[in-house]
This record gives sequence, C-alpha cells and structure tokens, in this order.
Amino acid sequence: MEAYIYDAIRTVRGKGNKKGALVGITPVELATQVLVALRERNNLDTSQVEDVILGCVGQVMDQAANIAKSAAQHSNYGDHLCGVTLNRFCGSGLESMNQAAAYVKSGFRTMMVAGGVESMSRVKMGSDGGGMFMDPALAIPGNIVPQGISADLIAALEGYSRDDLDAFAVESQKRAAQAQEDGRFTSRIPVKDVNGITVLGHDENIRPTTSMEGLATLNPSFAMMGEMGGFNAVAVDKYPQVETLENVHHAGNSSAIVDGAAVALIGSKEAGEAMGLKPRFKVCAAAVIGTDPTIMLVGPAPASRKALKQAGMEKGDIDLFEVNEAFAAVPMRFMDDLGVPHDKINVNGGAIAMGHPLGATGCMLAGTLMDELERQDKNTGLITLCIGGGMGIATIIERV
Repeated sequence: MEAYIYDAIRTVRGKGNKKGALVGITPVELATQVLVALRERNNLDTSQVEDVILGCVGQVMDQAANIAKSAAQHSNYGDHLCGVTLNRFCGSGLESMNQAAAYVKSGFRTMMVAGGVESMSRVKMGSDGGGMFMDPALAIPGNIVPQGISADLIAALEGYSRDDLDAFAVESQKRAAQAQEDGRFTSRIPVKDVNGITVLGHDENIRPTTSMEGLATLNPSFAMMGEMGGFNAVAVDKYPQVETLENVHHAGNSSAIVDGAAVALIGSKEAGEAMGLKPRFKVCAAAVIGTDPTIMLVGPAPASRKALKQAGMEKGDIDLFEVNEAFAAVPMRFMDDLGVPHDKINVNGGAIAMGHPLGATGCMLAGTLMDELERQDKNTGLITLCIGGGMGIATIIERV
C-alpha cells in the first residue's frame, strides 16, 4: 500500500526571543492554526482523520503534556482524534511524517496528520535538560560536545574557511528573500491572535541586506565554550588530524532560533478518494542512521544514501534537495559528500535565513520542497536533516 501526501502547511516563522512577533502565541495555538488551515484549505472531513503525530523537542512548560493531543482537541477536529508527540531532536518534524506514512503503508491507519511545532521564544532550547548533554557519565565516555563545536570540527576537517561559510550564509539569505518576494511560499500561512488579527505575515528572520562585510563583524558563537569549556580539546583528541580547532560558526552562518509549526495530511489512496482529495506526492522511502556523536552532524549524506538504496534510486534521480541548514558546514559537507551541486539544494534558502523551529523544521522542509517541485514542474525530491547526538534522517517523495 502506498502512502500519499495530500497537503502540507506551515506558519510563518517568528524570531525565537522575547522581542519576536510570536512570543505571545502559545505553541498549542501555533499547532492549532496549521491544523485549522489544513482543514479549511482541503474542505476536510475531520471525522476521517484518525491520529495526529507532532514532533516537539522541548516537551516542557507550554509544550508539555502531549502537545499533539492538546492541539488536536483545540482544533475542533473532534473528540475522536488521537495525538502523540515525539522527539527525534531536529529530525522530529520529518520523523512524524515518516511514522505516519509507515502507519498508512502498513494498513494500521488510513488518514493522519503529521508535523511539528516549536516555540523557542517561550520554551528555551535545553529547557528539558537531559542525560546526553547534562550527565558527565554519558557525555565524557561518548566524547559528546555541543553541536556548534561539531560544526566547527566539520569545517576544520573539510577545509571550509569562515569566508566559505559566510558566503553560503549570504546566498541562503539572498535565496530566501527572493523566494519571499516572489511569493513562492504558497503553503505558508500568517499567524493570527485570538481576535483574528494578523500578528506576523512573513518569515521574520530573513535579512535581505546580509553581506560578507556584515557577517565578518560577528564573533564566533562557540569560541568560549570551545576553549574555556575544553570542548575544542575533546574534538581534537577524537580527531587528532585537526591540530587546532578554529571556531568559525556564528549567529549569521548558523540556523536562527525561531517559532513555528507545520503539518501534512498523509493517507491511503482509498481514503483520499472517499474524501474527494487529490494526492500531491507519495512517500517513496524513509531512512535514519546513526553517526559518531562527536562530529554528530554528518548524518544527512549516509541517511540519504540509505533512502536512495531503499527506493532503488540514485542521486541523479532526485530533482531537488532540502538539506537543513543547522550550520553552514552541514549542507556544504552534504554537497561535497554526495556530489550534488548547490543549484539543486535549498533553492529558496534555508534555516540560516528563515530559522529552525526544532520540532517543526522537517515538515516545513517537506512542504517547501513540494511547492517548489510543483512550481518548477519537476517530480522527485529528498529532504534530509542532521540530528543531535549523531543521527541523520532522509525522506524521498515523488510527485503524483
């Protein structure tokens, strides 16, 4: 049985701090607004939707107590609608889609909603604590370092200079600004307040005037923890071919911290036909893979190879790629590792420009890719993200 994606919708992304436009919007409300938009855009008979899976990384405070079920209840889809919240760190939004597709392909479900939500202005990154990053008994034997140090390690091993990383960041901003100006984000909705008044109608973090000169003034984000915290030494000890680790990532060439939510409608052919829905894409393959937790962020390429093998495809069969820009070194290494040109990757910019709302990003990338494949009249796409702790995830979709 095939699993089809009938639609995907995301909110605009607001800066994830106390000055961000969406700080007054709860994460339950963010998730509810995309659920409502999905229903309205597709004239959806919600009695036929069986379950909601949402990715969310910081499952505490406003995002605690199974936010998927909370949003399902708040959306007025009906009391029958179940909800489950998962956490595969940065891959959570795509993992939710993959799990929904697996349920449909198995025949256990016929129509589901999957996606993710993260309000990083209200629930700060790391608020949930956790053994991997907080317990020395885990971190020390595993040589686990902060993600920024891992990104700097990739840059050192691959020979990426700070100028190389900054040039990639400038291009991300340029592409995102052009896409926003051209109206390419057709599955993006504004976020409104309780009175129905638009609070934010665009991706707040895009900075069209970003330049190499401006980025050159920014201080490295991970230099203090790298040197004073000893994490640079841990990385060099694990990878001695790097004699000295230079900290080259900063706020301008790393993913922005933002708020946002996204959902996709995934179901069987029969269920869609019964509801009068037309599928847009089918899920061809989905893969995850583990990597060394010190370098941590190199999972996209091996996960993509695994998904390609599963689908019986080669990289040349993929028309467009969405690779999460957690740090500039991540997509740059993916391009070098897999041998994919930049003009096929993140053609509308990425998380460096628009931001990375942890639990939602994977689903956002899928929706962006679907819209762009249709706009360019192309057929196949691959979404992939690096994941904290040393993992990678990839999903291949094909236009119907």
